Amino acid sequence: MGNCGRETELALEERLIRRMHLLVDLTTAIIAQDPALTLDEAWQHVLALKRAVLAMFPDKEAVFDLIYIPRFSRLLAERFGAN
Repeated sequence: MGNCGRETELALEERLIRRMHLLVDLTTAIIAQDPALTLDEAWQHVLALKRAVLAMFPDKEAVFDLIYIPRFSRLLAERFGAN
């Protein structure tokens, strides 16, 4: 029985990871493809993504900042010519 609970935990974690990847992909697509989007609005999308990810993984802010902030910073610099 103890193993069944662990499998359920793993299934939940996998589902949350898939949801996070979907949100990252959607945020990336919005920033890359919405011609009316401003730099400030793009950063608001990134911050909303961060809040959503931290709601799913509360103890992973440092990981998000290490992996995704540089990725989105590069995307925004490419899109808006800003740093």
